[in-house]
Amino acid sequence: MQAEPYPPDRLSIRLEGSAPVSGLLLVPDPCSAGLVLAHGAGAGMSHAFMAATAAGLHARGVATLRYQFPYMERGSRRPDGPAVAQATVRAAVDEADRRLAGVPLFAGGKSFGGRMTSQAQAAAALPNVRGIAFLGFPLHPAGKPGVERAAHLSKAMGPMLFLSGTRDALADLTLLRPIVNRSGGTLHVLEGADHSMARHVRELAKVTRAWIDRRR
Repeated sequence: MQAEPYPPDRLSIRLEGSAPVSGLLLVPDPCSAGLVLAHGAGAGMSHAFMAATAAGLHARGVATLRYQFPYMERGSRRPDGPAVAQATVRAAVDEADRRLAGVPLFAGGKSFGGRMTSQAQAAAALPNVRGIAFLGFPLHPAGKPGVERAAHLSKAMGPMLFLSGTRDALADLTLLRPIVNRSGGTLHVLEGADHSMARHVRELAKVTRAWIDRRR
């Protein structure tokens, strides 16, 4: 794991029926809210984007709990199936709820991680989670526009924030906008950003904090 500007606490998160996964908890003082933050399909919780996002939110008074999905913990490149991924989201949310007792809690993540979080929420409400933030919702594969991956969003309860770039090959904005409108969510477009959002961390942290403030 690369050095981070604010060293997080390392955690072990228990999963029912399988080995535990690692987590990184970063809590500012004072702390106004918490975000359970899942990684994308191709890089884990310690990726530079994840670390920078956590640092940006920390600077704005928002705690983050990053965590690994089991496949990433094993060093596999093949993402877990929905049942395993959703169970991991629930375990991470439970851990955050326990460690950040009394703090307004939100959940979400980068790409795959955000989608698995909303799938878990659609299946059964995540306890005490007040909203979901998508850092690049992967609406469709690159070059294959479609909306099937968003079908579950109609069942996902609570406010949703979609951060999406104008150059994101996995989220055609002409398809994403109507989905966000139907869900009653909030769309913030990152001008010039691709799916990595690598150069837009400061903006997305600022927007996420403002969105959280409206829902605390």
